[in-house]
Amino acid sequence: MKQHSDFKPVSPEEWEKAWQDHWQEAEMDYELPKLSIKVRDERDFLTQTRTPEKEKQRIQRISKEFESAVKKLSKVGPAVTIFGSARFKPGDDNYELSRKTGEVFAKAGFSVLTGGGPGAMEAGNKGAFEAGGRSYGLNIILPKEQFPNPYVHKSIEFNYFFIRKVMLVKYSCAFIVMPGGLGTLDELFEAATLIQCKKIGPFPLILVGKEFWKGLRDFVGYMAGQGVFAPEEIGFSKIVDTPEEAVDLVLKSLPPDFHKILEKEKKKLKRRIKK
Repeated sequence: MKQHSDFKPVSPEEWEKAWQDHWQEAEMDYELPKLSIKVRDERDFLTQTRTPEKEKQRIQRISKEFESAVKKLSKVGPAVTIFGSARFKPGDDNYELSRKTGEVFAKAGFSVLTGGGPGAMEAGNKGAFEAGGRSYGLNIILPKEQFPNPYVHKSIEFNYFFIRKVMLVKYSCAFIVMPGGLGTLDELFEAATLIQCKKIGPFPLILVGKEFWKGLRDFVGYMAGQGVFAPEEIGFSKIVDTPEEAVDLVLKSLPPDFHKILEKEKKKLKRRIKK
């Protein structure tokens, strides 16, 4: 198994250099000559003012994307979403951890949703797929990194991040968060904010990998010390080390009716395996 190096602090000089080299001009990947029309379309939506007629057309496209996603996911059943970095490769410890997580949740009767891409997403889908469970990929069109992985029974393509996020929250019993970067943190903190503001709940947020998430816990403690986190907000997520701990926490959070549905799903899974 491939393991990653220990924590390396980023100096102020390194941070400044990275900002100047990659972020200052805010062009970055938008200069790619093969950037798809769909990706450019969303970028333009966020940065340009259009005529009322053009904006009306865009709203109609957004509405159609919502309708299509709801139709495709309406019968998904009890599900969890597995988040994590797209950059982990097979053989990496975190890839295997994500694969095992997908497997354990599938065997417990859950459908497994992911962002549909490579890395931890692929691994979570693979674990569910190979265990005989139901595996879904909610893929987003990006300039790089994101492409559908082969371990999904149904792949749903999105143009807009916010629609994809709504669908992942709407159809999940819990978020299972593997080690990841900016996208993973975005999804984690958006869900935490929705819980904090009482827009959703109860909704388990489970971080898998105590060593990886130690830095986040320490940073939240620092922010609490600065007065920007209330004491009751510190434990917004549960940090565990194993997939088994994660599935146990989710099962304990569900009402009795869900357990009956999960038992039926497990029977279906056994029948699929026998075939």
